[in-house]
Formats: sequence, structure tokens, C-alpha cells
Amino acid sequence: MTDHSTYKAALLKRLSELDKRLHAIEEELDVPHSKDWEDAAVEHEGDEVLEGLGTSGQEEIRRIQAALVRLREGAYGFCVKCGEEIATARLDVVPDAPLCSACAAG
Repeated sequence: MTDHSTYKAALLKRLSELDKRLHAIEEELDVPHSKDWEDAAVEHEGDEVLEGLGTSGQEEIRRIQAALVRLREGAYGFCVKCGEEIATARLDVVPDAPLCSACAAG
């Protein structure tokens, strides 16, 4: 069995970073808006950007959690579609990758 401790550490570190970032986004979104119409419009645009970042972060958290489940089940490092081993180089770049390069390419 391959030792995936480095990947697990990277996944847990990224999960912690995302958790902090999402909490900061939530705090920023809870700040009351200005009563000035123009300022409120700019703040609303900023909120839309923050919400997009939050959504992206939540999606990444789901991918990381799925990778951690695969680690626990002994299925980490194998493509969830074809079952082939995912290249180490791919996992080095995308530790939460569920697909091998061939399946990810379509």
C-alpha cells in the first residue's frame, strides 16, 4: 500500500485554509451596507464576488472531503471512473483529483 500521508497533510491544510477563508467571507457579508445609494451599489457588487468565492470554496471543500473519504477507504489515488491509478504528478498538483488524466480529459 502506498503511503499517502503527504497528500493527507496537504488536503487537511487546504481544508483548514478554506475554512478560515469562508468564515472571513461570512463575516464580511454580515457587515451592514452603507445608506448611500452609490456606495451600497459598489458594496453589493463586492458581495456578489464574495458569494462567488464562497461557493467556489464550498465546492473545493466537498472535493477535499471526498478525497479524505477515499483515503480512509483505501481508494485514494485510483480513478473513480475507470479504476486506473492516478499519476503521482497529477496528485502532486491536484491532491483531491478523483479522476486520472485520461478520464478528466473526457
